[in-house]
Amino acid sequence: MTDVKLFSGTASKYLAEKIADYYGDSLGKVSLQRFSDGEMQPVIEESVRGSYTFFIQSTFAPSDNLMELLLMIDAARRASAGYITAVIPYFGYARQDRKDKPRVAIGAKLVANLLEAAGVNRLMTMDFHADQIQGFFDIPVDHLSGEAVFIPYLEATEMNNVTFAAPDVGSTKRARNYAKHFGTDLVICDKERRRANQIEAITVIGEVKGRDVILTDDLADTAGTLCRAAQAMIDKGANSVRAICTHPVLSGSAYENINNSVLDEVIVTNTIPLKQQSDKIKVLSVDKLFARAIRNTHENRSISALFVKKDNQTLFSERN
Repeated sequence: MTDVKLFSGTASKYLAEKIADYYGDSLGKVSLQRFSDGEMQPVIEESVRGSYTFFIQSTFAPSDNLMELLLMIDAARRASAGYITAVIPYFGYARQDRKDKPRVAIGAKLVANLLEAAGVNRLMTMDFHADQIQGFFDIPVDHLSGEAVFIPYLEATEMNNVTFAAPDVGSTKRARNYAKHFGTDLVICDKERRRANQIEAITVIGEVKGRDVILTDDLADTAGTLCRAAQAMIDKGANSVRAICTHPVLSGSAYENINNSVLDEVIVTNTIPLKQQSDKIKVLSVDKLFARAIRNTHENRSISALFVKKDNQTLFSERN
């Protein structure tokens, strides 16, 4: 069988090392050289000719992380790598997935074009901001779900009178999936936003009085939406509020917002490293999920075989 080579960009090495360890291999050797003006030049320090190569790098800010990934992919293609997969746990620029106002870019489509132009044969990622971004690619896309790591954690937690809530209309489908799995009610928050990261008002649609509410979203940036939604739940009589967010972008005053909020807990994954620690933030690792997905890809086995069905919900199974 064709050799597998796992490589990591500098931004995601903390996660790539865990993925490689669970996979049972070590990361390939890559050095990053920089010119005096800051221009970077990744150098692959071992042969990849004919190999199944996986490049692990989340593309959160700064944009150097995306550029480093593109350059590594280009280097592998020019070195005759057999098959190149970009493993992007957090796919940046995904919030720019449509033309919602005149004269704006569709950043997600642009990044898709750049990856394909660089030489990617396959993409592996987790929880796109919008599912339709998969259609921006003309190559196979393995779209893993954060539910696979969140649901087991929630099932091991003592919860009573739980209600799942979408902090905005865009998160309704995600919240509904959790509500169906746990057999609970669904609540939706309707937010009015005048500009990015600034919320004017939130209206709670549904009953939360006396309930333990769990907000669900794909990412938390400034955490303004989560904190305002949580306060709205408490104002409506909720007993407690916690949140699930796959990608902890957490920029600006996010940590201050969370620490000063009524949220009991914010559960995230390690697709993006935390900038600082917080007693309210719980981090779950996605290393096993990505390692098994990489193995199944290399062995031409189904990615869906990694999951088991339970009450119409997909859950990660380490046995497959």
